Amino acid sequence: MKNIGKLTLIGVLLFCMGSVYAQPTIYDANRWMGSDLNGTARFIGMGGAMGALGGDISTMGTNPAGIGIYRSNDAMLSFGFTNIGSKQSGGGPSVDKFRGSFDNAGFILSTKIGNYSSLRFVNFGFNYRRTKSFDKNMVMNGIFGSSQTETMAGMLNYNDKGQYAPFPVETLNRKDAYTNPDIPWLGLLGYDAHLAVPEYLENTENPEEGELFNGYLSYFNNGDKVRQAYTARERGGLHSYDFNVSFNFYDRFYLGATIGAYSIDYKRTSLYKEDFTDKQGNEQGGYDLGNDFWSDGSGVDLKLGFIWRPIESSSFRIGGAIHTPTFYSITESNRAFIDYDLNVEGVAPGFAEPVDRNSNPMDGEFKYRLVTPWKFNLSTGYTFGSVAAVGLEYEYMDYSSAKIKTPDGEELQQTDDVKTMMDGVHTLRAGVEFKLAPEFAFRLGYNHVTASMKSSAFKYLQDNSIRTDTEYSNAGATNNYTLGCGYRGEMFYVDMAYQYSQYKEDFYAFYNKYLEGTELKNNNHKVVLTVGLRF
Repeated sequence: MKNIGKLTLIGVLLFCMGSVYAQPTIYDANRWMGSDLNGTARFIGMGGAMGALGGDISTMGTNPAGIGIYRSNDAMLSFGFTNIGSKQSGGGPSVDKFRGSFDNAGFILSTKIGNYSSLRFVNFGFNYRRTKSFDKNMVMNGIFGSSQTETMAGMLNYNDKGQYAPFPVETLNRKDAYTNPDIPWLGLLGYDAHLAVPEYLENTENPEEGELFNGYLSYFNNGDKVRQAYTARERGGLHSYDFNVSFNFYDRFYLGATIGAYSIDYKRTSLYKEDFTDKQGNEQGGYDLGNDFWSDGSGVDLKLGFIWRPIESSSFRIGGAIHTPTFYSITESNRAFIDYDLNVEGVAPGFAEPVDRNSNPMDGEFKYRLVTPWKFNLSTGYTFGSVAAVGLEYEYMDYSSAKIKTPDGEELQQTDDVKTMMDGVHTLRAGVEFKLAPEFAFRLGYNHVTASMKSSAFKYLQDNSIRTDTEYSNAGATNNYTLGCGYRGEMFYVDMAYQYSQYKEDFYAFYNKYLEGTELKNNNHKVVLTVGLRF
């Protein structure tokens, strides 16, 4: 075989740091933590800064005491339209996707206890909210001096202790190789596609015994150019179902509790391509690596909150809430293939995929538990009669304290990676509402969320991983700018909000310490409409 490069050790040890049972990565855990700015149009229009003001069903998920402000029954639903845009820096391709969304629906049942008792109202509520949306399309390309075939070869050369111990060729040639729990699927796919090939050295001491096996080499030759392209389609969401009870004491102190139930649905389909060109500019062929990855799961948590109006003659309010960790049980599955066409003598174009001993295609599946961090929320609010309202809110969640466990509750080594590569997340919300007339309101809001991943974070697969999706992104801070308006009749009301979200991220098709990330600029536009009835 020609144009076979020298064995590259870059990143090999990164693939040798896991255990047999450790399949999820910190990027999987990060996906299920935090939330988007989502809910009713009024909540979005004020940047989500309603924790101390209350009176909106979306506060059920931030400060449960906000439901205690209600003095009548309420029922509403919200839906909208989103334009999701992503553009590669340096003049690369851009992607825009327009989609509809169903954002929340719920109701409040308000029960008056009395005008003179300490307990004035007891309220009950339910709210569905799409906590996070994963809808996104990505397209990018470039020319680099590194290849994922280096990673494939490295995975076959080292054991879980970082020692050079290549898998015997006979082991990789077995019909049941993909069912062997010690063999990494990505490395084996590379071997089957002739991208990670055996190297044999001349046996000078005992020529009669034949050549000596010396491990696996990458197809990529240092000095060659690699044209790379990546496309992905992500769909799904994190959905919350909140059940709330709240209490109004003296119309000055409010308490609330929310039990949150969560459901997960997520799917990503991606295609990563590499085409090789040697130093003389000759085409050397290439390959496509396709991945399907999907997740489902459920979780539960508890939120407790209060609102206090410390001065009886003043509308100034102070709010606070604490959210317990969310306890998730998650199942994730994957499948992969490599379609290759290499300019190598004796190697015909072909197709490789994980198969069982009977040559039937295989899917990978793994289960784990995730315990998210505690969340703390502080807020203030002030109303200027019936003319205006102002809200300010701060929230903190230390992502680095999350825990990843086996289904049996044993803490995985990835928990240490979470501590090292993830960060505390600060969220600031601010909003204002003006009454243009008793029935009409105008709103402005701002929402800022700091990055959850450190810029030095990276994704690696275990030495024996059945995962083959090596791509990852480190997103920066998110800024949300909102405005909205609303109409309130005697019973019927309608609100509308516009939200502009902006953040940058560094994308990596795979980890290599010499490979710079591709910067993506994400600009999303969303319009939400809420219709409701108070009675």
